[in-house]
Amino acid sequence: MAWRNIWRNRRRSVLTICAIAFACALLVFMLSFQFGTYEAMINTAVRVHTGYFQVQAADYQEKQEIRLVVPDPDAVGRVLDRIANVRAYTFRAVAFSLASSKERTYGISVTGIDPEREATVSSLKSLVRQGEYLSARDEHQALVGALLARNLRVGIGDTVTLLGQGRDGSVAASVVTVRGIFSSGQDAFDRSSIHIPLSAFQEIYFMRGAVHQVVGVTPTLWDVPGVIREAEAGLKGLNSPKPLAVPDWRALMPGLAQGIYMDLISGLIFYLLLIIVVAFSILNTFLMAIFERTREFGVMMAMGTTTGRLTRLLLTESLLMTMMGIVCGVVLGSLVTLWFQAHGIDFGEASEILRQYGISGRMYPRLSIISASVGPALVFFITFWTALYPALRVRRLRPVEAMSYV
Repeated sequence: MAWRNIWRNRRRSVLTICAIAFACALLVFMLSFQFGTYEAMINTAVRVHTGYFQVQAADYQEKQEIRLVVPDPDAVGRVLDRIANVRAYTFRAVAFSLASSKERTYGISVTGIDPEREATVSSLKSLVRQGEYLSARDEHQALVGALLARNLRVGIGDTVTLLGQGRDGSVAASVVTVRGIFSSGQDAFDRSSIHIPLSAFQEIYFMRGAVHQVVGVTPTLWDVPGVIREAEAGLKGLNSPKPLAVPDWRALMPGLAQGIYMDLISGLIFYLLLIIVVAFSILNTFLMAIFERTREFGVMMAMGTTTGRLTRLLLTESLLMTMMGIVCGVVLGSLVTLWFQAHGIDFGEASEILRQYGISGRMYPRLSIISASVGPALVFFITFWTALYPALRVRRLRPVEAMSYV
């Protein structure tokens, strides 16, 4: 009976089902697009500098002190070698120093990197805009951020004097030649970073073979939690004088994680408004159905039909229409998302700008169980409670009054 009642006013029912289907399809696609965009942002950000995870001294992330080191990086490397989902890793050492040119002096972060290993972990090599990437043969060379090079007024072949404090508290000083200038698109990073070979860094800053970070990458973001659990278990077997921590990209880049969270919340508010509009469509449909069928309900109650059965009848009609709309919407939204997931969305002229900073010129939505279910579940929940109000109005009907309703 509920199925037959749905098609008594075919046009209104079809429009309502289409509204639900459109809302679900839009939610599936937009959530998938957001998740795909977030993944691209995270991959780009972590590939520039932080990696998907790091092994470092327990207090290093908070204090950033040069004395908080990983004393035996090779032992840590052997632990990571045994973890299947660690695609690559590299060693880094970091110190805060003064960088001086002929004209200016700035406080900067000096990072010692292994040029060959670094190229397998980060996108630094592809971000060099002038000059060349670091060579393993020349230790007195440096990669300088584009904004820092502009502030120091140095170019390829110019020298920069580094002055800081070594691990043992002594003065660390050296002169390096600018071999390359990189631009990552992250202003804070480009304004305050110089990279030099790790061997030179360890000599200048008296590191005695230690490093500050063992930076690793995994095939996908979803592999990170499992890798961290295995790494923490493996590191417990090392005879390290101080405990080692394994922070992931969210701990290393809290600003990025917070930005994604805020964007997701703002998106959910917009989606909620869309669902509310659809809910009012459902509300209008069922209020009209009650007004049109009031005399019919009165006759049915006079024949012995209880108000409870009438309420269940109306809720069944609502559920049938909602489920038809949700199924059609999920199928349509998934098909559209899969097509764009395969072909990408071209941003036109902005694509070239994105590619300069290591981001693909095309954005790819990523369909997942979450993106395909969260939106439709919200639609189902809100439309059900919206339809509950007109359905419960039937309980207040009286047979005589309902049969005389015009």
